Amino acid sequence: MLRYGNLNPALTELLDVQVHAFSQREAVVEIGGADGHETRLTYRQLWHSASRIAGGLQEHGIGYGDRVAVRMPVGARWVQAFLGALLSGAVPVLVPDRLPDALAAQLLSDSAADFILDGGGAEAHYADLPDGAAFIDDGASLSELALLCYTSGTVCPEDAPAHGDPKGVELTNENLLSAVRSMVGALDLPTDGMRNLVLLPLAHASGCVDQMLPTFAVGGTVVLSPDPSLIAETIVAERIDTVCATPRIFAGLLPDLAGLHAEGVRQVCSAGHRAELAATDPGTCAVVADALREVFPLARQWSVWGATETSGIGLALTDSGEPHCRDLLGLPFGGTELALWGPRAESGHGELLCRGPNITPRYWNDPQTTESRFTGSWFHTGNQVDIDAAGLVHRAE
Repeated sequence: MLRYGNLNPALTELLDVQVHAFSQREAVVEIGGADGHETRLTYRQLWHSASRIAGGLQEHGIGYGDRVAVRMPVGARWVQAFLGALLSGAVPVLVPDRLPDALAAQLLSDSAADFILDGGGAEAHYADLPDGAAFIDDGASLSELALLCYTSGTVCPEDAPAHGDPKGVELTNENLLSAVRSMVGALDLPTDGMRNLVLLPLAHASGCVDQMLPTFAVGGTVVLSPDPSLIAETIVAERIDTVCATPRIFAGLLPDLAGLHAEGVRQVCSAGHRAELAATDPGTCAVVADALREVFPLARQWSVWGATETSGIGLALTDSGEPHCRDLLGLPFGGTELALWGPRAESGHGELLCRGPNITPRYWNDPQTTESRFTGSWFHTGNQVDIDAAGLVHRAE
């Protein structure tokens, strides 16, 4: 089983090193937030505000291993709250802010959340978020739980609806750090100040683990623009060089992006997972891909496939210009290993299994589901696929 060597013992330590290395760089930029103003935080400012939130949580009795739910709109304050929970020694629980109250209550109950960071909707910098003396817990290890993210067809669109009720996915420090290492290495993320416009939901593994954290790991800037009408303007004004979204999000943005010729964008990530690909017409995928090539003519375009259980990414594919998005899922990404399960496995057909340092070890408080979805360290994705002679994974009909 492949594993990365020389990982930091915890996500907080990796981030702490980067904060000191890139203290004056912009870490987070929010354009067009709820109050209509821009928010810009350097690494030093972000770390200081997050550590004060951590200190406030500690004063509320929150500490090592407690669950702190983050249910806030996407923006700079979401990032502060998430990091504050992490620095307190607690386990952040990601709860999408637009989730219906009944379903959100189900997640909060299942996680046994000890504290909820919801921001209260106030505009002040620290309003309705805990605030105390700066505090950073640095006692974690690779095997310890670092993040709890819920997944189902209802909660996370990238996952198969057949998975039923939301399941808490435990992601350890090793899972998160391995996913970050994979993203940084495979995509050759630059350390000279990349500016990543993240349009994927931060409350899902694809946005948080695969986009936000790797950007921080190389001292880049996470740019957030909650108002879709400002996306095109933001790409130009903020000198964006990386854009990440789902095909559905990109399709909705195409009218606003029409006529834009953003040669400064060097990388476009399309995170189209099983549920979305199954519901998307191949012609629509081709139109979106062609339009993105026109808008971002110099960009390397690639697509990813995965699930929350794989830390958001398991397969990746560089765009060749062919309209194959409905069928071709890609090659194993980073340390991910693949296998097939079923009577036709030896001939290249079967259920896709994954294992690797980015794969969750278990579901939260659910040994029955863990037993049913794992064979040893192999995770059963539930996806029927074909693997061809070149190792490419195709979605089976």
